Amino acid sequence: MPAQIAASMTGSIPIHIAEDQANGHRKQHKHSRSSYSESSPLAGSRNNSLTFRPPKRLMSSPSKTIAIINASGRQAASLIRVATAVGYRVRAQLRNLEGVVAAEVSANPNVTVFVGELYTRHEPTEANKDVTQNGPISGVGVNHELISSLFRGAQLAFVNTTFYGDELQIGMALADAAKKAGVQHYVYSSMPDHAAYNKEWPSLPLWAAKHKVEDYVRKLGLPATFVYTGIYNNNFTSLLYPLFCMEVQKDGSFIWQAPFHEDVKLPWLDAEHDVGPAVVQIFKDGVSKWNGERIALAYEYLTPREACELFSRGVGRPVHYVRGPIELKVRIPTGYREQLVALEKLFKPDEADPEKQPPYFGDPKLEASCPAEALELWEGPRGLEEYAREMFPLEEEANGLTWMFDEDEHDAKIQATAAHVEQLRINDDDEEESDDEDDGLVMRGLKRDEEQWLA
Repeated sequence: MPAQIAASMTGSIPIHIAEDQANGHRKQHKHSRSSYSESSPLAGSRNNSLTFRPPKRLMSSPSKTIAIINASGRQAASLIRVATAVGYRVRAQLRNLEGVVAAEVSANPNVTVFVGELYTRHEPTEANKDVTQNGPISGVGVNHELISSLFRGAQLAFVNTTFYGDELQIGMALADAAKKAGVQHYVYSSMPDHAAYNKEWPSLPLWAAKHKVEDYVRKLGLPATFVYTGIYNNNFTSLLYPLFCMEVQKDGSFIWQAPFHEDVKLPWLDAEHDVGPAVVQIFKDGVSKWNGERIALAYEYLTPREACELFSRGVGRPVHYVRGPIELKVRIPTGYREQLVALEKLFKPDEADPEKQPPYFGDPKLEASCPAEALELWEGPRGLEEYAREMFPLEEEANGLTWMFDEDEHDAKIQATAAHVEQLRINDDDEEESDDEDDGLVMRGLKRDEEQWLA
């Protein structure tokens, strides 16, 4: 069985690599649990559907290796869990080893871990001063050495680029390296540039870069498939994060406020549970079926009202939808703030006509494929009601919240929530952004420090 050892490469970015057992001893990490939920008092009484749901297809043991970036994100971590369970080997890039998800990935004996940023930093020059236009994090270069090492010996790749560094430059470099390494099937997690479908629709900054990367991958001629993920069930939190805040009320109910029209359907996905099985099936079907295709990974197609009804049934409390502007009650990275401003312009909370709301995926044809095409790949998804019943209380507890335990003490719950997010509140007296662009938006809880949100 492979073991964990520490190693380094030439250059300034440290690399942590898992090698064969003959090469060293397993490195022990202080986080040894496979998930943050195992220690929860709620876990014993809840059905983990990923554990108990039987596989829907017979799967032979594969002998291929998958290169994966952003391995602590929900999409990538889901794929790593499923792929390694059925026999794939993984070469995974992690920004750092902080947090329970990174610890889980790095402790997996079938994973070779590379720790380091995909971007590099140095003093801007005339030659490189303009290379950070496609990302809010001020990386000024691409870590080609790390990227090349990641793809070495990999036949498959799953790439979900993020805004750390210049997303377009990094996305292009990843595609170039994959082609040079002879990757046989490249699955890229893309999103639309709405302006490409209708000039009257604004581009969403964090999505438009992905659209450009997708275009580059197509022009490069890589054998590739492009998955478009729906709204994560996992985005909901009672922390006062914008857009998907389920704000706890004094009577114990929840309110979700967002700009989406209450009667227009949106695509939904449990990223943690359902990305992995779907992408594994894409790899098994191969490029003969999926080369060049866009796939909508969404297992439910629900209006905000319908979503709240399902969430209410799952969590056992009233959940009300309020259509309105996106409220910023905590400090967020500059780049994400720009994304929210554009999203509010795109979905226009004051537009009464539901027919005028743009499709979430930009392309009406892609939207129309929800959820049938995703169900071709994976027939056992975890829906929003199931997520709200089984996982939402566990995730809330992992973030230090206690409303699920103190149903009769509403004031105490509100105070606990407010105290936990106080450190994130916008300080109106401080106009400096300081380090918030570097930090990104992360869940900071008792058991889940540094987990990237929305990734």
